[in-house]
Amino acid sequence: MTEKESGSVLQFAPFQSAVDEGFWHRLSSLKLNKFGIDESPIPITGFYTPCTNSRVSNHLSLIAESLPPEQSEQSSVTTNVGNRNRCSVPGILYNTNTFEGFHALNKQGLLKAEAQKVWDDIHSGKAEEDCAVLSRFLLISFADLKKWSFHYWFAFPALVLDPPVTLVDLRPASQWLSLEEAESLSAACNEWRSSRVTTDVPFFLVSIASNSRTTIKHLKEWTSYQQDGNKFLFGFYDPCHLLTNPGWPLRNFLALIGSRWNLEKVCFFCYRENRGFADLSLSLIGEALLSVSQGWKDTQHVPNAVGWEFNRGKKVPRCISLAQSMDPKRLAISAADLNLKLMRWRALPSLNLNILSATKCLLLGAGTLGCQVARMLMAWGFRKITLLDSGKVAMSNPLRQSLYTLEDCLNGGNFKAIAAVKSLKRIFPAVEAEGVVMGIPMPGHPVPSQEEDSVLQDCRRLQVLIDSHDAIFLLTDTRESRWLPTLLCANSNKIAITAALGFDSFLVMRHGAGPISTINDFKAEDMITLAAEMGNFSLIDGDREPRLGCYFCNDVVAPVDSTANRTLDQQCTVTRPGLAPIASALAVELLVGILHHPHGICAKAEFANSTDSGSTEQPLGILPHQVRGSLSQFSQMTLVGHASNSCTACCTTVVSEYQKRGMDFVLQAINHPTYLEDLTGLTELMKSASSFQLDWDNEMDDDDCIEI
Repeated sequence: MTEKESGSVLQFAPFQSAVDEGFWHRLSSLKLNKFGIDESPIPITGFYTPCTNSRVSNHLSLIAESLPPEQSEQSSVTTNVGNRNRCSVPGILYNTNTFEGFHALNKQGLLKAEAQKVWDDIHSGKAEEDCAVLSRFLLISFADLKKWSFHYWFAFPALVLDPPVTLVDLRPASQWLSLEEAESLSAACNEWRSSRVTTDVPFFLVSIASNSRTTIKHLKEWTSYQQDGNKFLFGFYDPCHLLTNPGWPLRNFLALIGSRWNLEKVCFFCYRENRGFADLSLSLIGEALLSVSQGWKDTQHVPNAVGWEFNRGKKVPRCISLAQSMDPKRLAISAADLNLKLMRWRALPSLNLNILSATKCLLLGAGTLGCQVARMLMAWGFRKITLLDSGKVAMSNPLRQSLYTLEDCLNGGNFKAIAAVKSLKRIFPAVEAEGVVMGIPMPGHPVPSQEEDSVLQDCRRLQVLIDSHDAIFLLTDTRESRWLPTLLCANSNKIAITAALGFDSFLVMRHGAGPISTINDFKAEDMITLAAEMGNFSLIDGDREPRLGCYFCNDVVAPVDSTANRTLDQQCTVTRPGLAPIASALAVELLVGILHHPHGICAKAEFANSTDSGSTEQPLGILPHQVRGSLSQFSQMTLVGHASNSCTACCTTVVSEYQKRGMDFVLQAINHPTYLEDLTGLTELMKSASSFQLDWDNEMDDDDCIEI
C-alpha cells in the first residue's frame, strides 16, 4: 500500500439482502391465520455464510424457516444447530397493515432502537457470549395480499465509529503471513468450520504462536488470550468478495473491540472460502487504528447508527410481486386447467383451450339445468359465463340446483342469477361471471299497454345480450320462453343449444344456422374472437346441405301460455333428479364439439356407425343434431330434424319480418297468439288438414270399416 493509502479511512462493503419466495409464503400464511391486524414486531432469523466466490458477495438471506412456526407446526419444528451453510443472525420484522403505515414508519427511530440493542449487548457482555447479535438486522414490510405484492426494506444497524477508523494496511492473508503460518491458519479455520459447535459462530479470536501454530477461540476467551504474547487477529465471517474492502459485519466488531476492550490498534481477519475450505488468497488481513471518543465510555450514550440498505444506488424500499405463484385465483386457474392440459397432452392434441376460455356463454335460466350447465362449462375451461333469470331461490331448489344453499332461500330468497354468480366465484374465483335479473317476454302472455315499454326494453336487452355472446343455452322451463331467444339466435347466427326435461326423458339439441347464413349478412365482429381461434370456421355448409332445425321446427302451432289453468305438478318441472346432470353434460359437450368442428354451427348431423366417415374422425367424436334419452329405459338415441319453412321461430319468413319491423313484430307475436301461425302459413296448413279429414270421413261408408 502507498504511504497516502496507509492513512485512509476504512471503508466497509455494505451488506446485501436476499429473500426467498418461501419467506413471503410463510408470512402471508401467518398474517392470515395468526397475526391478523396485529402490528407487533416479529422476531425473525437471517442466515449468511462467508464469501465463497471471488466475484460475488454472499447475502443475508431470509427463508421460510426465518419466521416463527405456525401453531400447527410447533411440535414438529426442530432447531437447526451447527449448519455451516446457515450462520444465523437475529432480526426483527415490522409488518404494517397498510401501505401508508409502511411509509409512515419512523425509520430512523427503528434503526436507532436496534443500534441500542447492539450497544447494550456489547456493554453487557452478551455479544461475547453470543456474537451473532453484533450483526442483528431490521426488516420493515407491507404485505399486500390482494395483489400479492410485498414492499420491504432492510437495515443492518452499524454503530458509527467517531472518529473514523484509520486503515493502515490491507492485503490478502496469503501475503500477510508466512507459508507456515498460512498453512496452520487454514487448517485451524477448516477445523473450526467443520465442528458442529463452532461452524456457525461468525466472530472469533485467532492466536498465532512463534512456532506458527494457530488456535481459534470464542470471543469470551479474550481475557486469557491477550496475555499469551502471540500474534493476534480478530476474525469474522466476511460475506464480501472485494479485495479492497472488508465486509459490513466488521463495523460492530470494531465497536466492541474499541469500547469493550479499549484497543487502539487492531489486526482483523476477513475469513473467506473456496469450495467449503479456507481460501487465504481471497481472505484479507488488515491493520487499523481505533481512537474511541470519551462519549463511548458512557454506556448510556448510544452512538449514531447507519445501515439502511440501498436499492439501485438509492435509499428506497424494494417491491416484489408474487401474484403469479401466490395469488389463489391464479393457482386455481392453474389447477383447473391441469386436467384439460393432460387431456390435450395425452389424448387430444388438437384440443383448443384458448377457444374454450374465450367463448362467451349466455345461459337463459338459472334453475336445475342452468346450475349444472354452468358447472360443466367451468370444468371444460370456459371462463366467461352470463346467467339470466328473473326468479328467486325457493326452499325446494337447493337439493337439485347445485349452486344454491339454504342461506339463498331465506328472507324471501335471493335472485337466482345473482346467487348463482356468487356461488360460481366461490367455486372458481377466476370465472368472469355475471348475473342478469330479467324475464323473457313470451308469446301467449299478452302485455298490458302500460307495460309495453318495459317489455320492449327487456326484448332489446335480450337482443344485446345474445349479440354480445358466442353461445346461448336455452334452459328455461316453458316452451314459449324459448321462442324469442331462438328467433334472435337465428337472426344473429349464434350457436344455440336447447336442453329440455320431461319426467324421465330429456332432449338436448343444437339449433342450425340461421336462414340468412351468408358471409356478407353475418356480423363478423360478433364472432371475431372465435374466428381468430378457429381459423377454418365456416358459416355455411360447403355442400349446401339442408339447414338443421331449431327447437320449434317440428311444431305445427305457435307457442302459447303453457302455465295457465295448470295444476302444481303441471306448472313445475317434475323430473327425475338424474336427468338434469345428464342433459347438462351433453349440452356442454355439444358446444365443445361445435367449437372444434371445421364447419362450426353449420356442421351437419352425424350418427354413430354412419357410412359417412367424413367428419366422424374428429378427435371429440361425432356431432349429432339431437340427443334424446330415457331414464326409464336407460336408453339414448341421436336424431336429426331439418329446418321447417313454416317454423314460427327460425324460418326465412319470420326472421325477415323481424329484420323489417323489429320490436313491433315481437310485440305483435306476443299479444296475438295466432299471428305467427298466420304469418308462417300454419293456419292454412291446419285448415287443409281439417278439410282433408272431413272429406275422408264423409266418403266412408260402413263397408269400409274394419273391426280390430
